[in-house]
Amino acid sequence: MSTGKSTQNAPYKVEVEAGETYFWCACGMSSKQPFCDGSHKGSEFTPVKYVAETSKTVPFCGCRTSANAPLCDGSHRTIES
Repeated sequence: MSTGKSTQNAPYKVEVEAGETYFWCACGMSSKQPFCDGSHKGSEFTPVKYVAETSKTVPFCGCRTSANAPLCDGSHRTIES
């Protein structure tokens, strides 16, 4: 699978709630970044499920190159602008 469209060269810092399920946008086309709005339909992409174990701030990937998707692993630091 290819990498989705980068929406920002930094993580999206989101407050998540323990026990809640979130679907990260893998295609980069959602208007509700960093979460899926169904824009991937008809493409090779599918959203990535994330279940929050605790309530905290989570860094969701914005560049779409993280090896730890849906979470940021710092890959955006190696992308040339």
